[in-house]
Amino acid sequence: MTLGLEQLTFRDDGAQLFRQALTSDRLHRLEAVLSHLPPDHAGLRLRGVEGLAPFLAARGDIGCCAASVLGETCRPVRAILFDKTAATNWALGWHQDRTIAVKERVPVDGFETWSVKSGMHHVEPPFTLLSDMVTLRVHIDPVPASNAPLLIAPGSHRLGRIPEEDVKDVVRRCGAVACLAEPGDVWLYATPVLHASDAAIAPMHRSVLQVDFAVGELPCGLEWLGV
Repeated sequence: MTLGLEQLTFRDDGAQLFRQALTSDRLHRLEAVLSHLPPDHAGLRLRGVEGLAPFLAARGDIGCCAASVLGETCRPVRAILFDKTAATNWALGWHQDRTIAVKERVPVDGFETWSVKSGMHHVEPPFTLLSDMVTLRVHIDPVPASNAPLLIAPGSHRLGRIPEEDVKDVVRRCGAVACLAEPGDVWLYATPVLHASDAAIAPMHRSVLQVDFAVGELPCGLEWLGV
């Protein structure tokens, strides 16, 4: 299903499209901020990128989309720059995002399965924490159906932690929506929504800035890594 994208709502579907959240001028400015980063990475985890913070602030061009759901106390807690090209044309099966990035490893009940990605500590928190987060995907390049749009299963964000053996059945029941986009569009997702991505049919650049937002502090000495 690719029609009626503007009719998707965050509350019911777990996804919402903000058309032209970034004007052409602001999109060019964002590209300039990111221009020094190494190109053609499947996923580049960002930290301390000069000039990015104003975009992600609760009243910034990007952060305001998250604030529309979480309120103005929300903040960015993780950012990844994806670029799917002919050289990095991967496919991603249906799954839920289940990890967060933190400053250092601290043993806390309910926070499990630690890992280190790009030198950054990641951990699976209690699912209720993920349910209070949102993820934004800021589209720098056009994403027609042929350029590997993200696929989501509408409403799956309301089903809690979905066992792997149940994923196919949930997608069958919820259906799948291809999240097409133009440069400057921002897609807002419930972080736990089931999603996937096919390989591009006609590979070209598909640069996407993905940012997780949350509200509040982590417990017992754990700290968000931040952006």
